[in-house]
Amino acid sequence: MTTKALVRIDSGAAAMEGMLELPHDPLGVVLFAHGSGSSRLSPRNNHVAHVLRDAGIGTLLLDLLTPHEDKQYHNRFDIPLLTARLRAAAAWLGAQEATMALPLGLFGASTGAAAALQLAADPAVPVAAVVSRGGRPDLAGSDTLRAVEAPTLLIVGGADEPVIALNEQAYGELGCMKRLSIVPGATHLFEEPGALDDVAQQAADWFALHFRPD
Repeated sequence: MTTKALVRIDSGAAAMEGMLELPHDPLGVVLFAHGSGSSRLSPRNNHVAHVLRDAGIGTLLLDLLTPHEDKQYHNRFDIPLLTARLRAAAAWLGAQEATMALPLGLFGASTGAAAALQLAADPAVPVAAVVSRGGRPDLAGSDTLRAVEAPTLLIVGGADEPVIALNEQAYGELGCMKRLSIVPGATHLFEEPGALDDVAQQAADWFALHFRPD
């Protein structure tokens, strides 16, 4: 049975609203970083989150920007701001009785992938694994990518050619355990039949592998 709670997490002057869902005896918990113009209600991220929970993994989807902030387009590409919000959410998870002992995973889409990788590069934050879906890991910066130690899976659509090139560039700079997976025929939003299911299953397998103790 999954427990579900609407949560509110403070980060500076802002407050983020999110949904925490934990299956019974979870393997770990995954913090979602949505992409530009998206939110915790993203049908794609919610689909992935559902598959993760079916695999025994908890999820936290939250709005990294307030509605007012999101109206200012430049905020969607403010990677340091998004990273700070993720850091606050990770700290919150680390302070809750239900999640403090769980391995932490990060799932980033679009610009959210860059923020996830920036957080993963912080040695003070114990990130167990990272997954990027159609992400912009290049926006994290070369120094950040080289500092990431958490196992990282980059998933890109086979028809999303500009983003493939950017992910290949970032993949070459990552020094951690890593994998670049290209979903054949999929476009940026993975709207093709079966494409998002493929992403979700790859993510579930990656997190489960790296959440389990050696």
